[in-house]
Amino acid sequence: MFDRLRKGLSNAVSKIVVTELKAEKLRPILDEFRFNLIENDVAVPVAYYITDELEKRLEGVQVNRLGDRKDLVKDTLHEVLIEILTTKETFDLLASIDQKRKQNEPYIILFVGINGTGKTTTIAKVTKFLMNKGYSVVLSGSDTYRAGSIEQLEEHSKKLGVRMIKHKYGADPAAVAYDAISHAESRGINVVLIDTAGRIQTDKNLMSELAKVKRVVDPDLTVLVIDALIGNDAVLQAEEFHKSVSVDANILTKVDADVKGGASLSVTYVTGKPILFIGVGQDYKDLEPFEAERFTQMMLK
Repeated sequence: MFDRLRKGLSNAVSKIVVTELKAEKLRPILDEFRFNLIENDVAVPVAYYITDELEKRLEGVQVNRLGDRKDLVKDTLHEVLIEILTTKETFDLLASIDQKRKQNEPYIILFVGINGTGKTTTIAKVTKFLMNKGYSVVLSGSDTYRAGSIEQLEEHSKKLGVRMIKHKYGADPAAVAYDAISHAESRGINVVLIDTAGRIQTDKNLMSELAKVKRVVDPDLTVLVIDALIGNDAVLQAEEFHKSVSVDANILTKVDADVKGGASLSVTYVTGKPILFIGVGQDYKDLEPFEAERFTQMMLK
């Protein structure tokens, strides 16, 4: 995981450690480092932020011992990465669900994203996560367009032992979601997870339709599911979906297979929205709550 990004970070630290901490000495190393970050799918604004902040914070610092200097450089890089991965908005999913449960109302989560990101499987993983925390869940098969999507979600619902609300293909996806919410309300179910058809972020008509679903459903949380392996396109997707449907949080899938790591580093910074979970495998248990500190340590170790 993140092998190439980790190697680039390590190389930059090694070169800075043996360099005089003056801007004219640091700049060539940081220019090379910036290029390496961009090669590893770090969005250009993020790459510039990292190198600019390193120059600003390291310039003129007086450290004599080599070991102390290495600690200084690593700690500074750690601080910068933490800042990138930490959003101004903090969000506690379980606390938000509990708040709705106290009001005897279901918590509604709308999942969006393009086809192929692992959205439906991610919904199943989130279901398992919530069930393990003691919450009841109902699924809404609101992807009424893609052939096999309803059957795929239904298969997950059977394995997990939860109810799925579905209509026929071609049905109004908002109507399916509405029925799922009504089902949850009448039976005291805690959480409604709504699957939607994968939208290409550049297709304005499909994005408008997704916005209509959101208006009708009025979810408590809109989550964008992003494939970490698609590089800088992950950032473009995040920007476009946020513009069209106002995304509240992100889930990154296939992080375990991501050797570059740039998408993971860029999405939070570019959108200002937190990462809720990362997908690290195919099993239902392979979903980890995102922690900026742990994520940073993975990149720097």
